[in-house]
Amino acid sequence: MPHLFEPITLGKLHLPNRLFMAPMTRSRASAAGVVTPLTAEYYRQRAGAGLIISESIQPSVLGQGYLGTPGLHTADQVEGWRAVTDAVHERDGRIFAQLTHTGRIGHPILYPNGELPVAPSAVASGEQLFSPDGMLDHPVPRELTIEDIRATVADFAAAARNAVDAGFDGVELHGANGYLIHQFLADNTNVRTDSYGGSVANRIRFAVEVAAAVADTIGADRTGIRLSPGSPVNNIREDDPAPLYLALLAELDLAYVHLLEAGDRDLTERLRAAWPGTFLLNPHPAPDAFPASAETAAEAVESGVADAVTLATLWLANPDLDVRIRAGGPFNTADPATFYGGDQAGYTDYPVLGR
Repeated sequence: MPHLFEPITLGKLHLPNRLFMAPMTRSRASAAGVVTPLTAEYYRQRAGAGLIISESIQPSVLGQGYLGTPGLHTADQVEGWRAVTDAVHERDGRIFAQLTHTGRIGHPILYPNGELPVAPSAVASGEQLFSPDGMLDHPVPRELTIEDIRATVADFAAAARNAVDAGFDGVELHGANGYLIHQFLADNTNVRTDSYGGSVANRIRFAVEVAAAVADTIGADRTGIRLSPGSPVNNIREDDPAPLYLALLAELDLAYVHLLEAGDRDLTERLRAAWPGTFLLNPHPAPDAFPASAETAAEAVESGVADAVTLATLWLANPDLDVRIRAGGPFNTADPATFYGGDQAGYTDYPVLGR
């Protein structure tokens, strides 16, 4: 079996190792959704990852779910990301953009005209938005019409084209964590009775259409998708995820599937066996196995349950994680107080070995 530092081919990319950086929201973009030079430095520092998957990037105005998150739907946003991809490529790194429409995880204060967030069905999340004025309840979202769905699919495709124009090596579609694609899949967030709701075939339709549109725009070899079957994040409920996700995988033709494990290794192994392409795993074989360790990551690759692994918190706190794992540590400890928003503290000031 391969090991963590063995090269791997992903689409047309030849990657030096199987230790990837997972997407992590850091909420440091401008009010216009433009990343800053500090973001370029943050990703440049972590270019030793076999592949960096960026933080969530909204493909449209209504795709935004949090303050301080970046977009890829304006010229200024594209230009901002170009500085990031240039910085990563200068260190021989590779980076995919994670495109995320948050759906019902949103609030009118995020949108210029105070619109409601949108979702498959008019079912509130029960969650809240952090704002300068305190915690704000997510409202009941507006149900997407068929025309809205088509426009949203087109937004994903346009953002994917913008990502490539900005220098990204590819894109990952965020179909996990209770965001829009996941909302179409889940039992409690999709109560539609039309061709996008009800049966398994109907509930996977939106994910399949988005994936196909993006693959048609930039190439299937530059497109991946992240999934989190069985995860309850953002008040998602999936009563029987296995048949749904097996059906979804059968309809996809992409460079990779990226699974965010929710404590069910048996389901992970079933999905891994069903997927003929490259399989990325954010490994959490037990519900309380957070954050994943270097040992957990190595075991996932060496056992064959994944072709490559993505780690989050360890990369956040250790910009030279690849070097540290090879050396057997030590590892910096992440500071949760600096995860979201702020300046360089807890962002670009974690030390590397020898400094």
